Amino acid sequence: MRQNGPCSRLLQCFVWLVLAFAVPLAYAQGDATPAQADSAENGELARDLPPGLHVPEAARPGPGFDAALATEAYIALLTPEQRAKSDAYFEGGYWLQFWGLLYGLVVAWLLLASGAARWMRDRARRITPRPFLSVLIFAAMFLVASTVLDLPLSLYQDFFREHQYGLATQTLPEWFGDLAKGMGFGLLLGAPLIALLYAALRRAGDRWWVWASFIVFGFIVLVGTIAPVYIAPAFNKYVPLAQGELRDDLLSLARANRIPATDVFAFDASKQTTRISANVSGLFGTTRISLNDNLLNRTSKPEILAVMGHEMGHYVLNHSTRLIVYSTLTIAFALWLTHIGLNGALSRWGRKFGIADRADPAGLPLLVAVLSLAMFVLTPINNTIVRQAEAEADMFGLDSAREAHGFATAAMRLSTYRKIDPGPFEEFWFYDHPSGRDRVRRSMEWLAENLDDPAVQASAASATH
Repeated sequence: MRQNGPCSRLLQCFVWLVLAFAVPLAYAQGDATPAQADSAENGELARDLPPGLHVPEAARPGPGFDAALATEAYIALLTPEQRAKSDAYFEGGYWLQFWGLLYGLVVAWLLLASGAARWMRDRARRITPRPFLSVLIFAAMFLVASTVLDLPLSLYQDFFREHQYGLATQTLPEWFGDLAKGMGFGLLLGAPLIALLYAALRRAGDRWWVWASFIVFGFIVLVGTIAPVYIAPAFNKYVPLAQGELRDDLLSLARANRIPATDVFAFDASKQTTRISANVSGLFGTTRISLNDNLLNRTSKPEILAVMGHEMGHYVLNHSTRLIVYSTLTIAFALWLTHIGLNGALSRWGRKFGIADRADPAGLPLLVAVLSLAMFVLTPINNTIVRQAEAEADMFGLDSAREAHGFATAAMRLSTYRKIDPGPFEEFWFYDHPSGRDRVRRSMEWLAENLDDPAVQASAASATH
């Protein structure tokens, strides 16, 4: 699951770019972003709903049940004020993507034009003449410098704006604490990654981008394996879910779908966010079922089962492997575009910025700038790949958990931070999950085809106004 966090706009397109693929792919059996959102402030939908399900009259099973009318009844749960606020938050994110790109380009220019990149390169070479080690030292300095330069935008986007919309709970010192942890993991994982990529640049000639693609693939698999065990617990405390009916039902759902997990974990996300999320995470024997305390404390059991059915769908449908392969291919294409663009950029600006050739680490800001442009253009492709997997997991979750109203209600909670009814272009370019309307509609269409199921009838009968 991807969480908004303080990281460099520049690095999001290079080291953080790969981390942005790798960490979610550790949770690729879970959502790439939190599947739903909740808010304890500002009169958001989730606070207004009672503890049980809130099923509109038109969405209750019965003679003449109409999936289209049921969908509209769910959408109508949003007040005009709630919908306007949700739209403003999500549409503001469109501009933040653009401004983040420009900000990253400015950071790259500052590092190049000021001579900071050359100074870091020369300093690293004075420490050790060995190319791999000197690039490793350069990369560590570069990561720290980029994070510091990115701080103003990170503060606004990931702290102040999140608090403005009631989606964050951290104090500023706590936020900086997570920033320091994130930078620590960035140094531990990102610096060796950069050193390996520059080894490919030195040794592979014009085919460096092919080597780099294999390096990225290995890095994604590595992070996907270790993230649930070593990275996630650094930010949150994971404890076994208390014995009881919910735990038994979740493990039963896992066994029914042959998921090799023997326990369910809860983690304290409420210390950072009001969002609700869950995942089935891990690779190669590190599989773990986890849900956050917001999901446990602010939603009903049918919603929890529906969400976990979705997450288990990612695992059963092997989305982790598919997303790793597709993401690597997308990054490979971006690296090929970067190879072409970097050659042109070096011929025009290389001498001006003191960059000897493309294997010169002082050119890393220029490489990242070109790569960031390539990845920005590929945004709809990345989003479409993930969105398709999410849609498949939605249907799996409905079939396995059989909680149509639970899933529809959870989809409505998403409206606290995601525009519920986007236009076709918006969904194509900006959405890495199906829209809220689409998810509610899928739930109601599934319900229309399963009205005779006793379990579905029992769930509907237990729903409250």
